[in-house]
Amino acid sequence: MLELKTESWPYATPFRITNYVFTDAEVLVATLRDGESTGRGEAGGVYYHHETPASMLRQIEAVRPQIEAGIDRDVLRHILPPGGARNAIDAALWELDARRAGLPVWKLAGTPPPAPLMTTFTISAGPPDEMAAAARAYQTARAIKLKLTDEDPVGCVLAVRGARPDVWLGVDANQGFTRASLEQVMPGMIEARVALIEQPVRVGRDDELMGLVSPIPIAADESVQSLGDLAGLVGLYGVINIKLDKSGGLTEGLAMAREARRLGFKVMVGCMAGTSLSMAPAFVLGQICDFVDLDGPTFLGADRDTPATYDNGEIWCPDDLWGAAA
Repeated sequence: MLELKTESWPYATPFRITNYVFTDAEVLVATLRDGESTGRGEAGGVYYHHETPASMLRQIEAVRPQIEAGIDRDVLRHILPPGGARNAIDAALWELDARRAGLPVWKLAGTPPPAPLMTTFTISAGPPDEMAAAARAYQTARAIKLKLTDEDPVGCVLAVRGARPDVWLGVDANQGFTRASLEQVMPGMIEARVALIEQPVRVGRDDELMGLVSPIPIAADESVQSLGDLAGLVGLYGVINIKLDKSGGLTEGLAMAREARRLGFKVMVGCMAGTSLSMAPAFVLGQICDFVDLDGPTFLGADRDTPATYDNGEIWCPDDLWGAAA
């Protein structure tokens, strides 16, 4: 039996990136029941693909008979495209299979035993003084990621570096730069000891990065959705950011991580908006990633009764949050 429910989780404060302001995490929760075993999955969808809980619900309802007849994760990849709808069902299938097998998801997935992961803590785009104040407020963070717009990006990174000289620092342009503007701000990024630049150019204009000499690794986010996108990004990016709402779930995410390694990329796991229930499958993937950006629930006014915990700059997902054997 399949149950679907939409939920809205308000942010503590609005969150701003290039061209978007978010005030709520709106999610779809899927629950699969098979006798005594239950599996759950949550998805927020891909906002720039205009996915919403309602649109994801419609996608799943269209294939409900096949899901309720009993499918595995490989079949799911053929009946739903990459995106949030598939992610919700994929996560529910992983947890359902774990409980049927009496094994935790990480063992089924072939990943290392879970350990706490250092995660970035994201600062919403804003004036330099506000971003510096936000960086100081993340007292226990060891890694910080800045959302940048075209409004004084160098001033923002230098202000944050001045406020937090101790942290790993990454930036996310969300497609806000061109090749020319990226080269213009690069000296400031180097001065601020930025360690990663995420998705600087617009999707479809990735070739602008061909031949770019950058001492800072460049990561693809919006330009890489699922497994089929990887090969075309070789030579343009050095890092691939996998988000389960983009890829369509942990099944595709694991395949992407392994193929990315084969192609010479480093691997990052990120997240869309969501509660701790969305983070838990990504936490499994994070065990084999170089960079981790799973701070989504920290922006919420409230979270699940059993939440992920954030301590000493690290995320930990307890066994009873998702994916345990029972």
